[in-house]
Amino acid sequence: MERSELLNRIKSRMPEKRYIHTIGVMETAIQLAELYGADVKAAETAAILHDVAKYADEDWMENIVKEHGLDSRLLNWGPEILHGPVGAWIAEHEFHISNEDILNAIRFHTTGRAGMSKLEKIIYIADMIEPNRSFDGVEKLRNKAQQDLNQAMCACIRHSIAFLVHTKQPIFPDSIECYNHYYK
Repeated sequence: MERSELLNRIKSRMPEKRYIHTIGVMETAIQLAELYGADVKAAETAAILHDVAKYADEDWMENIVKEHGLDSRLLNWGPEILHGPVGAWIAEHEFHISNEDILNAIRFHTTGRAGMSKLEKIIYIADMIEPNRSFDGVEKLRNKAQQDLNQAMCACIRHSIAFLVHTKQPIFPDSIECYNHYYK
């Protein structure tokens, strides 16, 4: 599916601000894919679809998890965690994406996981550093992303976990495994 068709199909699923974020993630992912020798078209596709389920109904997403045998640990974690794996399910079943690397990049773009592929890291990082992000420390993360993909992944997962700890939110087990993987 071409970029324009994908963008047209996701635009109605999200507010304008999230659509602008998606464009930023796409542009950042393409740039990182070019820099690190990854499949640019796969990065573009995963970036466009990464938040396809972000605004889906939470009960509906939980039903998708139950009915289609997705990771049962996802239940009761809310839309922030659910939208990645359910987004991968939508990408596969509605957008007919069969590339497992693209699906995993969508699936784990919020939590990360141990042993991420290059594409998975690119989407995780691009989601965090796209040009519309403005949190403290984002420039340092952007600079790391231009220097070393693995170091950038380490810094991004550390930032994400620190944010969750600071805001007293629970941390999904895959995120902890991701952190431990990159700090061994």
